[in-house]
Amino acid sequence: MNHGDHGGHGGHDMPMPMPGEPTPPTCSMNMLWNTQIEDTCIVFRQWHVSSTGAFVLSCAAVVALGVLYEYMRVAVRALDVRVAATLSAQGKGKAAVSAIRAGEEDSEEAGLLTGSVVVKARDGVLLPLSARVTRASLYGAQVFLSFFLMLVFMTYNAYLIAATVLGAALGHFIFSPRMDIDAVLSGGADAKGMACH
Repeated sequence: MNHGDHGGHGGHDMPMPMPGEPTPPTCSMNMLWNTQIEDTCIVFRQWHVSSTGAFVLSCAAVVALGVLYEYMRVAVRALDVRVAATLSAQGKGKAAVSAIRAGEEDSEEAGLLTGSVVVKARDGVLLPLSARVTRASLYGAQVFLSFFLMLVFMTYNAYLIAATVLGAALGHFIFSPRMDIDAVLSGGADAKGMACH
C-alpha cells in the first residue's frame, strides 16, 4: 500500500533533497509553550531563525518594536495636547460649547426640527483635516504594531514573549517617567497597555 500519494491534498509540495544534499530549512510552528531557538519563524516565513545569533538579534528587534510601540503611544498623546492647545488658542473649544442653545443639548430632535446641525458639547470640536490625517496615521501604525507584536507573542516562544514584555516595560520606563497624580486619583488617567489597541 502506497501512503506517499496524498492525492488532492495540496499545499504539501516540499521539494525533497537529492541524496547527499542538505535538508532545506523549515519553519517550526508551535502551538504550545516552547523554548525552541533554531528553525523558528517569526510572523513571516522570511524571518526564519537558523542560528542562536540570529535568534538573539531577533529578540533584540522584538524588544525594539516594543519600545517603539510605547513611544508611539506617548507621541499620540503629545500630538493630541498640541492640537488641543492650538484649537484652544484659536478659541474653538469654548466657541463650540457656547454655540449650543439652552435646552438643545438634551433634545435629539432639535436638529431634525430646526433643520440645523446641533453640535453637542460632549462631541468636541471638529479637527482640521491635517490633524485628523496625522492622528489617524499614527493610530493606524500603532494598531498595526500592536497586532504585529501580538503575532510575535503567539509564537508561544518563551524568549520571544519575554522580549515583547521587556520591550513594553523598557519603553514605558523611558517614555512615561511622569504621572499626573490628579488625573490618576480622579480616574481619568490613561491605563491602556499593549493589549492590541
